[in-house]
Amino acid sequence: SGGMTVVTGETGAGKSIMLDALALTLGDRADSAAVRPGADKADLLATFDITDIPEARQWLDERDLSSDDQVILRRVVTAEGRSRGYINGSPCPQQDLKALGEMLIDIHSQHEHQSLLKTDTHRRMLDAFAGATELARQVHLAAQRCKQTEQALQQASQDGEEYTSRVQLLTYQLEELDNLSLQDGELDQLEDDQRQLANAEHITHSCQQVINLCSESDSGSVLQALTASLQRLGNLKVHNRNLDEANNLLASAQIQVEEAVGELTRYLDHFEADPERQQQIEERLGVIYELARKHRINPDELPALQQRLIDELEGLQQQGADAEKLAEELDAYRNHYRELATELSEQRQRSAVLLAEAVTAEVQQLGMPGGTVSIQLSPGKPDSYAPTGMESVEFLVSANPGQPAKPLAKVASGGELSRISLGIQVVTAQTSRVPTLVFDEVDVGIGGPTAEIVGRLLRQLGARGQVLTVTHLPQVAAQGHQHLFVRKEQTESSTRTRIDQLDEAGRVQEIARMLGGIDLTEESLAHARKLISTT
Repeated sequence: SGGMTVVTGETGAGKSIMLDALALTLGDRADSAAVRPGADKADLLATFDITDIPEARQWLDERDLSSDDQVILRRVVTAEGRSRGYINGSPCPQQDLKALGEMLIDIHSQHEHQSLLKTDTHRRMLDAFAGATELARQVHLAAQRCKQTEQALQQASQDGEEYTSRVQLLTYQLEELDNLSLQDGELDQLEDDQRQLANAEHITHSCQQVINLCSESDSGSVLQALTASLQRLGNLKVHNRNLDEANNLLASAQIQVEEAVGELTRYLDHFEADPERQQQIEERLGVIYELARKHRINPDELPALQQRLIDELEGLQQQGADAEKLAEELDAYRNHYRELATELSEQRQRSAVLLAEAVTAEVQQLGMPGGTVSIQLSPGKPDSYAPTGMESVEFLVSANPGQPAKPLAKVASGGELSRISLGIQVVTAQTSRVPTLVFDEVDVGIGGPTAEIVGRLLRQLGARGQVLTVTHLPQVAAQGHQHLFVRKEQTESSTRTRIDQLDEAGRVQEIARMLGGIDLTEESLAHARKLISTT
């Protein structure tokens, strides 16, 4: 229901179970402890009216999850600890439940008393009060981009000396290879020519010997023998035609020997031992072999090496261009960060005074009549690009008039911390756009007349939407528009937690129990009626 709903019950009755279940549907971490022993799963479901939450409606529409003016969140947790989430029946990741849940419910718990000692909490509360939570997130992202780009640029700078020396080495090596200008097939040709020139005398002598044996020997040559053989066969052919084939083969051999002699003669006519040419070839091969040894590769691998070095040099030159681009990007990211962080600082400065005044007014109502709360904004280091913005935020408190304001952790007692925390939560809840607020025993450490004030504050918050308050104070419980009572049902085989909505008589009895214990007396019942009637 709308308004303020109080939730009470004896210690251990299970008040926290309802809030734990609610938190699970809103994306909290799940484990097997949520499952009743002996059951295979826990199945939790919560329905929300989003008629007046345009952000939630838009979020759902963007993901095709909308369903009129209601949204149903479901969480299934297995006995093994695995969980599944659903939004309007569609499976979704846990972070989606959490993102949507932040638009539906704002939960304040007694644990925030301790978190209030941390300056991170102070900053988040101020940003929420200023309506700058999204801007603070953008500042955080901008700082991350600055840091990542700085690291990349720093890495590039650290590699600068190595980069420069490598580029110089590659440039020198490529200059050597370019000067060598080794052509395709040149190495094979040079080695072939070198072998010929180195063996010129042996080659010419051997070729001349063959010519002599075939045609110029005084003691008889191959051609002379073939000619004589053909003459004798020619005489025999007259008597035997079967010798024609042998005659033809010898004639063919004669022609081939004559052609071979001609080839050898022409070769010798054009071949000459050229010591100067031989020296040039050997010097050229020496340069090629030396460069190959320098790179510890075979000479025929030099062209492939040259291409690899070209590719590496081009890659390094691209890295240099990338470093310049990184520097330009970093300047742009820093400017963007400064713009966002400056806007955030201005909003914090405007809101810090308003929040401090509002919290001071609430704290003075809550049993600290001389207490004041101020918010200190301390500038950070210039150009630090901190993810939390350009300043640190810290709540300072003076518990009594005339005392200097000091950090909460140094001056606040447990009871004072509870009052300050409640005051901050009440103020920030008033500016919250979330329609449902849950307060889980935030009144711990508060009693007496202050408790009645706490109840009135929570009831006022209920007027703007829906407030659920788990409390142990009868003065707070009496202020509720509705009253839920949590109790245990036990049998021999099981224990269950039951929640009942109390009628007027039931409320009187429960508040009387909270006032006077288990045995209800007419005095405690009368006191309970009086508390309820004054709301």
